[in-house]
Amino acid sequence: MTENVYDLVVVGGGPGGYVAAIRAAQLGMKTAVVEAEHLGGICLNWGCIPTKALLRASELHHLMTRLEEFGLSAKDLTIDLAKIVERSRKVAAQLTGGVAHLLKKNKVDVVDGRGRLAGPGKLAVSLKDGSSQEFSAPTIILATGARARDLPGLEADGKLIWSYREAMAPDVLPKSLLVVGSGAIGIEFASFFNELGSDVTVVEVLDRVLPVEDAEISGFARKSFEKQGMTIHTGATVTALKKAKNAVTATIKLGDEGDKDFKFDRVIMAVGITGNVEDLGLEEAGVRVDRGHVVINEWCETGSPGVYAIGDLAGPPWLAHKASHEGVLCVERIAGVEGLHPLDTTKIPGCTYCAPQVASVGLTEAAAIEAGHKVRVGRFPFMGNGKAIALGEAEGLVKTVFDTESGELLGAHMIGTEVTELIQGFTVARTLECTEADLVHTVFPHPTLSEMMHESVLDALGRVIHF
Repeated sequence: MTENVYDLVVVGGGPGGYVAAIRAAQLGMKTAVVEAEHLGGICLNWGCIPTKALLRASELHHLMTRLEEFGLSAKDLTIDLAKIVERSRKVAAQLTGGVAHLLKKNKVDVVDGRGRLAGPGKLAVSLKDGSSQEFSAPTIILATGARARDLPGLEADGKLIWSYREAMAPDVLPKSLLVVGSGAIGIEFASFFNELGSDVTVVEVLDRVLPVEDAEISGFARKSFEKQGMTIHTGATVTALKKAKNAVTATIKLGDEGDKDFKFDRVIMAVGITGNVEDLGLEEAGVRVDRGHVVINEWCETGSPGVYAIGDLAGPPWLAHKASHEGVLCVERIAGVEGLHPLDTTKIPGCTYCAPQVASVGLTEAAAIEAGHKVRVGRFPFMGNGKAIALGEAEGLVKTVFDTESGELLGAHMIGTEVTELIQGFTVARTLECTEADLVHTVFPHPTLSEMMHESVLDALGRVIHF
């Protein structure tokens, strides 16, 4: 077995792993990335990026069906699902190639294989050609990501019952579709297929859709989705899926109504994820796993000296940008960079690219009150904003939550067009610990959607101008 000596080895080439490797190389470390499948991980290949390419097609379809509002017309609008999927896959391939280029540019070695901890500072790698090599490094970062969670008896089969992978490259546009789970993944697929003409039903076991979001935003989202034609069941459970030749009969427990059977062409399972913790040698190395995820401290350190874990493998929030930040954070910690701060998850924005988009950062109103804050809340609707009206996108809301005593911005919550781009303004404000006074005295450009952020702050103080 050939031995290779490095300063740092990263296991996994997703948005956490490849970013960690590049930062390590920038800091002068001899670095390698071990990747078993494809650079870029789930995010670039089967997640964040290709789904946005799909959703772009549905956004364009939405606009095309409204052309008369803008004084335009077009005939014979058709949907070519194969071309939509083909474009999505091309986008993913382009970015995966870009990651390979970045690693090469930064002199990071890429090893095609599967790594396993093999003792202190040791990593055994099974290569794709069937051979094995041993890597030696004082520091090993585990960034193996996560996969879709299966429910017993409701497992995806890739044909009638889809996971996110099959939903991202569908061979058919189903006339009727059941989406199980209303988190970001489920709702994005529901939004995509609904816009392209599928009759979509969403089942959520909790009492509201997008359950991690502020309750007011969740309620707004549900009304919008139902207005678009979706059927939504909350506080409901899928208890059985019975497959026929080209259809699935779902038994759904609808609260006090009991079990009812519904027939669908296809089903998408979107009930969460679980970390890829198998066959990494974790137990032998003294790395603790809890509920499918590696346990780490605030610096991404595991219980095994020299072994770190980042990204989805290490638990929520399951976001690519969180993984990338953790990758940089732990590498700089290893390198002895001064002035670092542990990651504060309340300063990580979350985005859902459905229609309308949803974005947030910080505490919800309920969470802020539960944490003991006396809160002041501001709201501003899209219908009060000139740019939103000009765009023909006047459905939405911006909500801000402040601490009454200190004026601290505790949280910001948005629903409406392009809010996934707007949320970064409030994320910077959270990072800089801005108060409502700082935001009040910030000048926002006109005419822009961002003016609603300012108006929401003004509303919290009883000073809203344009509504």
